[in-house]
Amino acid sequence: MTDMTSAPVPQKDDGNLFHKLELDMRLLGMIGALFILCIGFNWFTDGRFLTPRNIFNLTIQTVSVAIMACGMVFVIVNRHIDLSVGALLATTSAVMAMMQTQILPNSFGLGLGHPLIWVLAILSGLLVGTLIGAFQGWMIGYLTIPAFIVTLGGFLVWRNVAWYLTSGQTIGPLDQTFLTFGGTNGTLGTSWSWVVAVIASIGAVWAMWSSRRSKAGHGFPVKPVWAELTLHGIIVASIFGFIAVLNAYLIPERRLERMFEARGEVMPEGLTVGYGLPISVLILILVALVLSVVAKRTRFGRYIFATGGNPDAAELSGINTRLLTVKIFALMGFLCALSAVIASARLSNHTNDIGTLDELRVIAAAVIGGTALAGGFGTIYGALIGALIMQSLQSGMAMVGVDAPFQNIVVGAVLVLAVLIDIIYRKRVGAK
Repeated sequence: MTDMTSAPVPQKDDGNLFHKLELDMRLLGMIGALFILCIGFNWFTDGRFLTPRNIFNLTIQTVSVAIMACGMVFVIVNRHIDLSVGALLATTSAVMAMMQTQILPNSFGLGLGHPLIWVLAILSGLLVGTLIGAFQGWMIGYLTIPAFIVTLGGFLVWRNVAWYLTSGQTIGPLDQTFLTFGGTNGTLGTSWSWVVAVIASIGAVWAMWSSRRSKAGHGFPVKPVWAELTLHGIIVASIFGFIAVLNAYLIPERRLERMFEARGEVMPEGLTVGYGLPISVLILILVALVLSVVAKRTRFGRYIFATGGNPDAAELSGINTRLLTVKIFALMGFLCALSAVIASARLSNHTNDIGTLDELRVIAAAVIGGTALAGGFGTIYGALIGALIMQSLQSGMAMVGVDAPFQNIVVGAVLVLAVLIDIIYRKRVGAK
């Protein structure tokens, strides 16, 4: 009688450590580039670049661009481009600022400090951003106007719509609750930050083991247990290390005193309190997680990558590629509005030049993160690392004393270099 007992799932047995760990070489390259940048700038700034304070500021400065870069991954994967993201951010920021300072107080009697004003302002901005994005997607998908032209027009239109909404003026002050989404005005504190670290670590380990069980259940090779545990250790150490650095940035003593005075209390002598994880960074993490799940686990995500890989085949297989385009650009508009919340809250007001050159930064972050301009490939985590590399470049050059025009020259050169590296990498992979 034939033995029907299933054989154990084979494990990868390769002498190469990277192969055993199943590490993405492109990801390693990006992390290596970021590491070299940080070490280099830390040396040039006499150790100031890698201080807890600068890392804290670096993270909150990265958030708005990183959120839009996550959406740009879907746009570029689908073989489109969006040049209007910075202008759309400005328009939605203007809408939310006007809602808080004029429309809601004058028309509905809701002044700053009312518990609903920040909610209604954010909802209005998200709605406007989504509708504008969907409108641009409709012109691209149904009217077949190239995305480059539609969004280039949007770049000019929405930037000036924002100017007319505010008459070119800086709008403020904004609601205090609204400002908590900006960074230093809104953090979780050290205790809750550690809680988030524990939850994130458990979630990451659970997700990796679930993936391992799924592979084994379908008969695919899995990593050796020691390799799996090594990756778990690296990820958990990275999460706790990041939170430890943020918690190490202490609230200035005078500001801490004012916080106690506002509550009618006296600050204990010698008390020190860390900022912890900013709410804006937590929002970025949640956005990245949701979009990663959308990309890998939902029909919408599969349709995006299928259409980007082969649009004709996707349409023949029954995918409504026109409606898909509308959905992608509506999502991009929503994320631009969400970025506007964080950007304007960080600045504490709406300014006429908010979001200027964000188009360059967002596209560069996605491309540096490995998103293929030819479509069909891109990752959310790559966009996050790309955004961090971009912000590290700019912050580092500013700390060293490099002039702003030369900073943009460097960013442009890095973008071209990233595309060249991507082309060379794909040719080598294709040759294999």
